[in-house]
Amino acid sequence: MKKIVVLGGGISGYGSAILAKKKGFDVLLSDAGRIADRFRARLDEWEVPYEEGGHTEERILAASEVIKSPGIPDTAPIVRRIREKGIPVISEIEFAGRYLDGARCICVTGSNGKTTTTSLIYKILRDAGWNVALGGNIGESFAYSVATGRYDWYVLELSSFQLDGMYRFRAHIGVLTNITPDHLDRYDHSFENYAAAKMRITQNMTSRDWFVYSGDDETIWRQLPKYDLRMRQLPFAARNAVASGAGDAFLLDGVFTATAGKASVEIDTAQMRIGGLHNAYNAMAAALAALAAGVDPGQIRRSICDFAPVEHRLEPCGDRGGVEWINDSKATNVDSVWYALESMKRPVVWIAGGTDKGNDYGPLKDFAREKVHTLVCMGIDNAKLQREFGGIVPAIVSCPTFDEAMAAAKRAARPGDVVLLSPACASFDLFKNYEHRGECFKSWVKEHA
Repeated sequence: MKKIVVLGGGISGYGSAILAKKKGFDVLLSDAGRIADRFRARLDEWEVPYEEGGHTEERILAASEVIKSPGIPDTAPIVRRIREKGIPVISEIEFAGRYLDGARCICVTGSNGKTTTTSLIYKILRDAGWNVALGGNIGESFAYSVATGRYDWYVLELSSFQLDGMYRFRAHIGVLTNITPDHLDRYDHSFENYAAAKMRITQNMTSRDWFVYSGDDETIWRQLPKYDLRMRQLPFAARNAVASGAGDAFLLDGVFTATAGKASVEIDTAQMRIGGLHNAYNAMAAALAALAAGVDPGQIRRSICDFAPVEHRLEPCGDRGGVEWINDSKATNVDSVWYALESMKRPVVWIAGGTDKGNDYGPLKDFAREKVHTLVCMGIDNAKLQREFGGIVPAIVSCPTFDEAMAAAKRAARPGDVVLLSPACASFDLFKNYEHRGECFKSWVKEHA
């Protein structure tokens, strides 16, 4: 019997282990830390063997194949030993993709916008009454959905880490929202390596498939000639005049028309509940993907206009005393913050900071000079933010703790202002993850603002 080892007991890991168990493999899940109670309960329910608090190397190195959770870097000692032994290491997506039984996948990646775009596509298909599951980086584990349900479509958000472990998996509709610097610490601090990882969304696609991508993203344009792309291409843009024989989308004066094959839909972005240029891009990408899948254009228009903001992404948290509070905790890189600041219509108190990823803050300086009157630097080490925005933002406050930062933002905010949490950094200096950071922000606003 083939032995499968799953590294990591998070949402990706427990789903992979359960699918492996259902398919009759000899499976072990191993986590160096503690497995969450809800995942442990499901493993027990399926009688999946697991260990936590450390790895039993002898058992792991006896595996025929290892499914690695995306959060575990290739530099982890146990991963290095697995590779030295010549044992194949794959992702949950690669493993679950072997058991689709005729279902098709819409896969979304990109440095920014992928959660909103994925959620939009899922809503469109679900509202249309289609048999669809949401998974990958959001929603339920893809592998768990494959193990426990039977769907016609899967809408998957894929990080570069998940793409790294995919080899034979194929997206039937692939969406690439953009490529901007992010997670470079996982790619030898090489933007080229990171861009190549994102382009893996196109691998194995055939002439029957569709590739939706940003026609305004210069990095994508530089990458395209490097690949033999045989699928039907659907670019979307607001700045560049791009066109494709298969279809495209273009934003002009707040209205975009998206076309895929013979199907087309026109949407006035003023009718959408989500605003800003970044959400116009997300809506164009989602409309093209849904048209490619065959959804009725009228349904696409209704679902996009009805779509509410994604949690932690420019999420309104209330208006207190004439001050609007916005949770953009998901903005963990410079490009995300660019779109957040671009969409602000009121004077800004900007809360930023955390674990810097080697950020280049240059693209933010024009917006900061124009719109931000106070920058609250939140985190253990704020020297870089203070240095970069000194002389650009009139007031800069450095706060090593979350509570100090929130209190400073409240003091600085005046009626008519917006307090924007848009960190441009990872959260791990003060929080478990960006969700934890966003929840803390929302709770503080509710109790103190």
